[in-house]
Amino acid sequence: MHILHHGAVNGVTGSCHELAVNKHTSILIDCGLFQGEDAKADLSIEFDIACVTALIVTHCHIDHVGRIPYLLAAGFKGPIFTTLASASLLPLVIEDALKVGVTRDPKIIKACISLLSKRIITVDYKNWFELPCKGEQRAKARFQRAGHILGSAYVEIDVVNKPSLSKNTHRVVFSGDLGAPYTPLLSAPKPPYKADTLVIESTYGDKNHQGRKERTQILKSVIERAVSDNGIVLVPAFSIGRTQELLYELEQLIYKAPKNSKWRDIHVILDSPMAANFTDQYIKFKHLWDAEAKRKVAKGRHPLDFENLTTVDTHKEHMAIINYLSTRQTPAIILAASGMCSGGRIVNYLERFLPYKTTDVLFVGYQGRGTLGRDIQKYGPRNGYVFINDTRITINAKVHTISGYSAHADQNGLIKFVTGMRKKPSHIKIVHGDESAKNTLAKKYKELLGEDIKVEIGK
Repeated sequence: MHILHHGAVNGVTGSCHELAVNKHTSILIDCGLFQGEDAKADLSIEFDIACVTALIVTHCHIDHVGRIPYLLAAGFKGPIFTTLASASLLPLVIEDALKVGVTRDPKIIKACISLLSKRIITVDYKNWFELPCKGEQRAKARFQRAGHILGSAYVEIDVVNKPSLSKNTHRVVFSGDLGAPYTPLLSAPKPPYKADTLVIESTYGDKNHQGRKERTQILKSVIERAVSDNGIVLVPAFSIGRTQELLYELEQLIYKAPKNSKWRDIHVILDSPMAANFTDQYIKFKHLWDAEAKRKVAKGRHPLDFENLTTVDTHKEHMAIINYLSTRQTPAIILAASGMCSGGRIVNYLERFLPYKTTDVLFVGYQGRGTLGRDIQKYGPRNGYVFINDTRITINAKVHTISGYSAHADQNGLIKFVTGMRKKPSHIKIVHGDESAKNTLAKKYKELLGEDIKVEIGK
């Protein structure tokens, strides 16, 4: 048994890991798209899939599932295992990915989604399921809540060398993306009982997030500044996860504001049909919400569908909103994808409003190397410039970053995931992070767990 990595080792995109059970059987964990500096022109599957018998999907972010159409095109015919909520989201994500990066031909898209849907097998959290294996070994897996986005999971895989001898079982845990604590919509991940080998993400392996009170206060102050000068706040946000967390927090701030406060009149604009669709799915699966969010629903509140919220659907409506906001001094909060500003409707807002001094840009998630978001984050505070659609755009807007809204666990969370295990892993492979994050986390694990544990940076 060994593990190969086909993405998310030199950065945070393109997640794809292969667990080779034996020379006849391999299991893929995720098959994601490369973005930013990691982006590739040729997205065809460059590794041998002859022995790949199944795909496990940890969650539905594009950097974990975006290459699935190419996997199917390469001839993969095995089952795709995922959670019930992820199965509901996956066709929506893949359809959007096809439209943006491959084709808008409805027949081709329909055929791909139909093929995908036939392969999906849903499994509830905590339930073991058998993986198709050839040879003497057998393997089973189960999903545990990861708290990252709706339906997200980390996966435990037991590989048994001889079925009659349970002591020959080797447990491999793939973290997928682990969620941050204190997120009101989803419960924080609980560490597994044990792992022999752990493959863990390290997006924030060298950083800790702000606490919930601090991040909420920063969000409130940024928006109050925008209200005071009648400017707008642009929030690039991933359609799944980050958008719903922000809607939840904004509803809370509006609800708590005094009746004569400007907060009661502020416009919250969700300019993303995809995000709106995913928000509907969050509402559909509200039984997976954390206790705090469930209490609000029980009291008749609607944390993801409130009076101040306007959803923009068509491209025509999108352009009309931009023109309206640029000709009138109307304070508004705009949430639009993509989260790293690498495409989508947020780019049009940035092109129009970055030169305005009354604009605030609020980053609430990780900005990958080589993305427009990273460039704005870097050059914005010094009133620099960026190129958008081959046009030089001066950044007069105020640029803010709130790390506390990241859907990823911070360094403390990544450490607790390991130290919270009753039986610690003997081998840790660190993936899904920049070099600094991976190296810092590796050092921390060695300090805390001792030199007897092998800590390896995935390659």
